[in-house]
Amino acid sequence: MIGMKCGKKPIKIIAVIFAIVITFQPSFGLKAQTTADQTLELQRQLEAIQAEIAQYEKQLTQVSSQKNTLNKKINELKVQQNKVAAQIKQTLLTLKKIEVQLNVVETDITLRQKKLANLQEQLGHVVKLLNEKDRLSLVLVLLSQPTIGGFFNELGKYHKIIFSLGDLTKQIQTEKKNLEDQETALGVKHEEQSNFINIKNLQSVQLTQTLTERKDLLEQTKAKESDYQAELADRKKRATEIKNRIYDLLGVGQQVTFGQAVTIAQSVSGMVGIRAPFLLAILTQESNLGKNVGTCNRPGDPPEKGWRVIMKPERDQERFVTITSELNKNPDITPVSCPMKDSKGKQVGWGGAMGPAQFIPSTWLGYRSKVTAITGKSANPWDIRDAFIAAAIKLKADGAGSQSGEWAAAMKYFSGSTNIRYRFYGDNVVATAKKYEQDIADLTVK
Repeated sequence: MIGMKCGKKPIKIIAVIFAIVITFQPSFGLKAQTTADQTLELQRQLEAIQAEIAQYEKQLTQVSSQKNTLNKKINELKVQQNKVAAQIKQTLLTLKKIEVQLNVVETDITLRQKKLANLQEQLGHVVKLLNEKDRLSLVLVLLSQPTIGGFFNELGKYHKIIFSLGDLTKQIQTEKKNLEDQETALGVKHEEQSNFINIKNLQSVQLTQTLTERKDLLEQTKAKESDYQAELADRKKRATEIKNRIYDLLGVGQQVTFGQAVTIAQSVSGMVGIRAPFLLAILTQESNLGKNVGTCNRPGDPPEKGWRVIMKPERDQERFVTITSELNKNPDITPVSCPMKDSKGKQVGWGGAMGPAQFIPSTWLGYRSKVTAITGKSANPWDIRDAFIAAAIKLKADGAGSQSGEWAAAMKYFSGSTNIRYRFYGDNVVATAKKYEQDIADLTVK
């Protein structure tokens, strides 16, 4: 009886294992086809938008070459407005495409998790069966068989169980590796998503600025060429306006005028060796991302906006506590950046960037000793001067020691690479630096 009972069970277990493996192979069928069609359509729309943006860039080049008149300036702002609006549409389409890709990866991860759980369950059954057989000595099995042939038949079934055990173990190892790969891919996609949300926020800021500039221009000149030319000629008035403009750096605890910011940037420029207009452009861009800068972990914020939730645990949380305690700051009420949110309000990636230069805690620790070596005091990421110095050191190391290397340095500051999919960031920094170069020149008017 023992021999018969044990003889049937391995075949049943192997059959069940085979069924489980077949059932849980990742397969999307019609859904995969739908996703592919959706991706192709989004790609088609992206290509059409890119062609539209190229046309606006061509128009901007043509307008810029014209004589500096009121009509030229208004046309330039109109084209710039249209271009940024198209870029926002392009970014939104890209985000939609990423969401589709994320859904595919997340679905695959769910299927693989189910498959892995079932494989592990079947492994438990096989191990249990093997333990039952191990409790019966081969001698006892031999004595229970009427012939020597029966013994070898029983021994063969025992070997099938061992084979099943090894096969299941290999499949589990393979599935664990596949799952790790998919989880890594998911992390990469979430980082990509976060970067494009950042880009969208920057584009929205630029669109608002362009609209405001156009409105202010029409109000100041009353659409009269003579008034426009008079405004251009009054450089002293312009210099005063530039100097007193509020330089919007969040997280420093005080408002800073553009004139003050220029003084700091020029001082840092001399110490580190990068251009002041470029440094100002980077800091402006980092502090103009909108509500995500310095709007988490403030006094009165709900727990979901606290540093324990928004910061990457293994990378930044302990380091944030170290930084704040050394500066006698309360980690529970020291403002840091919030994480990005997707179209559904779901957190994407991590927040926790600190001060005007927006260094995350783990990155800041790599620069604070270099800042201290220059200033002779404890480095503070919320101190505007220290933030300028740290940013300048990083940018210089990434190639901003020469003007030709500034675009690449800006891109690395944003995403750690020069991935042209994020080129809006680098392009905007270069354009802002050019504008600031003229502003700084105008400040020297006596």
